[in-house]
Amino acid sequence: MNASTTEPTVPTRDQVLRAPKVLLHDHLDGGLRPATVLELAAEIGHELPAADADSLGRWFQEASDSGSLERYLETFDHTVAVMQNGPAITRVARECVEDLVADGVVYAEVRYAPEQHVEQGLTLDEVVAAVQQGFDEGTAAAGGRIVVRQLLTAMRHQARSMEIAELAVAWRDRGVAGFDIAGAEAGYPPTRHLDAFEYLQRENSHFTIHAGEAFGLPSIWQAIQWCGADRLGHGVRIIDDIKVAEDGTVELGRLAAYVRDQRIPLEMCPASNIQTGAATSIAEHPIGLLTRLRFRVTVNTDNRLMSQTSMTDEMWSLVEAFGYTLDDLRWFTINAMKSAFLPFDERLAIIDEVVKPGYAALSALSAS
Repeated sequence: MNASTTEPTVPTRDQVLRAPKVLLHDHLDGGLRPATVLELAAEIGHELPAADADSLGRWFQEASDSGSLERYLETFDHTVAVMQNGPAITRVARECVEDLVADGVVYAEVRYAPEQHVEQGLTLDEVVAAVQQGFDEGTAAAGGRIVVRQLLTAMRHQARSMEIAELAVAWRDRGVAGFDIAGAEAGYPPTRHLDAFEYLQRENSHFTIHAGEAFGLPSIWQAIQWCGADRLGHGVRIIDDIKVAEDGTVELGRLAAYVRDQRIPLEMCPASNIQTGAATSIAEHPIGLLTRLRFRVTVNTDNRLMSQTSMTDEMWSLVEAFGYTLDDLRWFTINAMKSAFLPFDERLAIIDEVVKPGYAALSALSAS
């Protein structure tokens, strides 16, 4: 995809691991270590479906792979249950950063719904503060190798979106980069939360919207044209507005053309999409066509525990399915960094001082 004077290099898995990566769509409550879930559950007397870390990890993946929405949602019942006090939330946030650093992530926006962590008496502010403490501890231990920001999520079937939007604005100079809504799309359109999105726009604040994952084009259209989303969480169903003829020619509908023309970022999560049925395999995932058509595609993990995935796993699966080169992975990474809810000069610094030199070093090693 990118012009290069050297022969394009298909990377090894080790090179993918070492490559600098940017992550925009990752759920804090979907990325816990199984051993941590066990320890935190024991502290509060919460019953789990498995008694050791390996078995628990398998249970999370099998429940997520089951095709049963009820079983899939049950996995989050367990992770959220053990994140109801400050020390536990801080530990989860710190370990999240540690795991991302080990995975080669240099910038991450990690999202969660504060309203889901107040069952034991924490205030919304205390939840955000506990997460920030964990992120601060993790980034300090990493010695500047990663920058991490929070995204505050409101649940689309609840009525607290304005409250969470105000919380995001209150914390935006203290570690919170933006706002999100998540939850079942069908029956809960983003326009139900229009007051929150209009408030965020008045406050010059960034937000993304889960749209076009389980539900189709109307969800994407509302997220962009009614609500003004900066990015689309998943957005995989934009493929429904693209026609590919038998001779290979492609015709974009009005919405797909708008999304591409405006460079609206797609926060794509291939492994997760296969679990939820949005795609049948990596090779058949719309990310291949959308990348070829030069949409603003980014690669993400969604829920690292439930999908037993990492950024390395996600990118490696794309290398195996599509033969992507280091240049292609660099393109995904720069797309993501361009789309981050970080000030322009800070985005540019990470691209120029971290991402480009990192990929140049890997390419030079491959060529030698």
